[in-house]
Amino acid sequence: MNRFLAHPSVALALIGALALGGCAGFQPLYGQAGVVKGLASIQVQAPAGRTGYLIREHLDDAFAKDHTAAPTYSMDLSLGEARYPRGVRIDNVATRYEYVLTAVYTLKQLPSGALAKQGQVRVELTYDSADQPYASISAQQDAQDRAAEEAARRIQLELAVWLANGGKLPSAKK
Repeated sequence: MNRFLAHPSVALALIGALALGGCAGFQPLYGQAGVVKGLASIQVQAPAGRTGYLIREHLDDAFAKDHTAAPTYSMDLSLGEARYPRGVRIDNVATRYEYVLTAVYTLKQLPSGALAKQGQVRVELTYDSADQPYASISAQQDAQDRAAEEAARRIQLELAVWLANGGKLPSAKK
């Protein structure tokens, strides 16, 4: 047996190279021409309020917003928030809450205002409710931030796929 193949790291590297050899034609999503530039040129218009501010900030970060370039697209967001008590104790006080954030977005081309894409994402998560009022408020605000971050990530992925497909909706497979 060859001395090099007897070493575990060399054998694992060889196996990995052979396995990846079957991925001919693989191209990362962000390797597609125009995806990064297209995302960076989206101007986000979020509704007023804490959650609107949070999701706009997370989207600007996710899109790697280029503040020096003129935007190519404008995104209008509308948000829906709901909070449901879960894990109710015997004294009818909730120990956990389910927080649901629904973000509906419309992407329009600039300067024409023509509809380019629209979509909706829904994020559901839970958080503990503490007996101390400030701890409970902090937990709720943390849930809003986590939900806004996840919604921004999902919107980013949807738009990256859309841009990678040439700005067209993917065709349905038959």
